Amino acid sequence: MTDVEIHGECDPRFLRVKEAFAENFASRGELGACVAVTIDGKSVVDLWSGWADKAHTRPWTRDTIANVFSTTKGLTALCALRLVDRGALDLDAPVSRYWPEFARAGKESVLVRWLLSHRAGLPAIRAPLPPEAMFDWTRMTEALAAEEPWWTPGTRHAYHAITFGWLVGETIRRASGMTMGAILREEIAGPLGADAHVGLDEREDVRVAEMRNAPPAKPGEVTLVSRIMADPTSMAGRAFANPPTLSMPGTVNTRAFRAAELPAVNGHTNARALAKIYGAVGSLLSPESLARASHEESNGDDEVLGVPTRYSHGFMLANDGMRIGPRAFGHVGAGGSAAFADPDRRIGFGYVMNKMAAHLTMDPRAQTLADAVYASLG
Repeated sequence: MTDVEIHGECDPRFLRVKEAFAENFASRGELGACVAVTIDGKSVVDLWSGWADKAHTRPWTRDTIANVFSTTKGLTALCALRLVDRGALDLDAPVSRYWPEFARAGKESVLVRWLLSHRAGLPAIRAPLPPEAMFDWTRMTEALAAEEPWWTPGTRHAYHAITFGWLVGETIRRASGMTMGAILREEIAGPLGADAHVGLDEREDVRVAEMRNAPPAKPGEVTLVSRIMADPTSMAGRAFANPPTLSMPGTVNTRAFRAAELPAVNGHTNARALAKIYGAVGSLLSPESLARASHEESNGDDEVLGVPTRYSHGFMLANDGMRIGPRAFGHVGAGGSAAFADPDRRIGFGYVMNKMAAHLTMDPRAQTLADAVYASLG
């Protein structure tokens, strides 16, 4: 798309963001997308453009939503930290305090904070699981409760790409009596008027953008898919492809996927909602939990992603692959989506798209937009 019409509103101070958004369509193959920014909780950028389907029959509109894959993890972390704030969840307690069945196979001393910071040693399940297991909450949580850690918990980290959702989600459920999707709906998205869902009602399907898969890796190019295919039986391979559901074409566009509560990977939302939520973290979290969101818990080479990563309590932090402020925190999703808060610059940022790319860290489309935000602030 070289002659794209950009819809929405943009404060004149942030015209660089609008220009970068248009450039994503002109030069980076964008199909449909939206970007939003808040400063001090006030919207300064709310833009959208392109198509909500591969056939170019449905324009992307103001109320289009899309699956944001692991950008969902940041919303899950917010739910967990809200429980910490009201004393329902203790980060330094063993997981088994809330989930007694978890105290098996060397996991008796696994701490809640290690689930959030990818240090629990449970990025994958060894025994092969069928595709339908992904949508069976009890089956997946029982499998993780029985699983032996891949390393001594707490000693190192690796991305718990899919298991994060069941591990943190079940701990949230046991501690509060509510699912993560219900907490998001009742305590965060609902009060804020933010269009964010984990467990999407069928009535909303008409607004959901169709996801388009990332192109195949070029010869010699290292991507998420190439890491999985290099050895599907490895820890990294199993982390993303056991159950193999997400590697099956079209899964993310099905009703079963949208309806499930998968707190690691299937949030459905748009940039406006993400920017609103991240822009409101100061009211959603106590000062102590706001500090926890920025506090480094894990740093170094990630044995699942194969690149250096930094994590706090459920959030990604700035590094060479994610250029944001030094105390900013958020999450990116497979394919390109991204959201973050920067308490120092009072930024709430969201970017959502439907044409996936294969980058292992922050997608260049999202990074270009984030760079434009910081450049606009000077």
